[in-house]
Amino acid sequence: MIAKIGKGENLYGAISYNQKKIDNENGQVLLLNRIPETLDNTYSTSYLHQCFEPYLSANIRTEKPVRHISLNPDPTDRVSDGQFVEMAQEYMERMGYGNQPYIVFKHTDIERTHIHIVTVCVGLDGKKLPDSYDHPRSMTICRDLEQTYHLIPATEKQRTGNEQVFRPVDYRAGDVKSQIASVVRHLPKYYGYASLGAYNALLSLFNITAEEVKSELHGQPKNGLVYFALNEQGEKASNPFKASLFGKQAGLDELQKQFATAKEKMKADPVRAVLKSTIEVAMHTAINEADFKKQLLEHGINTVVRRNDEGRIYGMTFIDHESRTVWNGSALDKKLSANVFNGWWNEQAMGQSQEVEKTSAQNQPSTTGNTVEKEETHSLFDFLNKGQPTDDLLIDGLGGLLPEAQGEDYEEQEFANRMNKKRKRKRLK
Repeated sequence: MIAKIGKGENLYGAISYNQKKIDNENGQVLLLNRIPETLDNTYSTSYLHQCFEPYLSANIRTEKPVRHISLNPDPTDRVSDGQFVEMAQEYMERMGYGNQPYIVFKHTDIERTHIHIVTVCVGLDGKKLPDSYDHPRSMTICRDLEQTYHLIPATEKQRTGNEQVFRPVDYRAGDVKSQIASVVRHLPKYYGYASLGAYNALLSLFNITAEEVKSELHGQPKNGLVYFALNEQGEKASNPFKASLFGKQAGLDELQKQFATAKEKMKADPVRAVLKSTIEVAMHTAINEADFKKQLLEHGINTVVRRNDEGRIYGMTFIDHESRTVWNGSALDKKLSANVFNGWWNEQAMGQSQEVEKTSAQNQPSTTGNTVEKEETHSLFDFLNKGQPTDDLLIDGLGGLLPEAQGEDYEEQEFANRMNKKRKRKRLK
């Protein structure tokens, strides 16, 4: 079972999202905890929102008081409504929300029947409920629930315990080749991606890009890859490095094999439905692009947006660190394509620009009204650099995943490998 914990401030949007599932006959309310029932057992968005008001009013300082949690069993698991209720109650009790008002919704609009839980993390006394290490605690509870209810365990990569995370490449620090090598030598082992574009989206979080090059060898066409370091604007900031410098697994031939394998595997991957649902929730509740990215980051999902020189979005990629898979938006659903986001965010930007111009005209001399917020693509990965898992953004599905290889001398290592091969050949002779 996979759990996703969303943290935000738009309570009305979270309730409304679930209410729309009910209105479309794709959902139902399974449980109300500390929320009065109505005579006809129907619950409007406004009524449910009012039930949380005393808690929100008691603490106006907490920036993200809303919790929107989803519990997602495997599609082949058969879970009754009664079991869903029991699982929700145990989960919320152990997470510290047992005495809070919360609503349990069941969704049946996708292959994976699952539940969403909406609550708040502030009490009537105005105090915020402690939520340190909530992702590791959530995963422990899910493992216990899988055993109790005989559910299929979530497929997760096991960690050795002595592994450490990588750092994004800093082109100013020198020895760029070793920095790139420490990433691309190991990254393919841990993530699934079905195209070079998806692979580059993941690499961009490490300030790296790969570019296909075409040439001829003995009159035959030959394709390969070169790698570059990127600067803060996502522009090439180093000389190209041939993929062969970083080992066979970093080359185009091996990556294309991995693309084909991942493409087939991801077609039937149950994570797809969970990720799609999570993104749709963020689309429904986010107030702008920055808020959308922030909400998904709370779920351990990076969003990589690719724009052309005119600012038009031509690519949306979502990197789910819990399942370690990379998805193009259009591959998840047509409603998550680049065109959809381009229209949505452009409309928001135009509206904000008009409002700024209107305010400026009323209050002060006219200035530039259309301010474009810088897109911090690479900084979304900064939570990997935290030394201790005290930050809420340190997602357990990613923290401590990749082995530390910074500082290795790869040229010396390659030389030693070649010498070992020569010794083996001599022994065979």
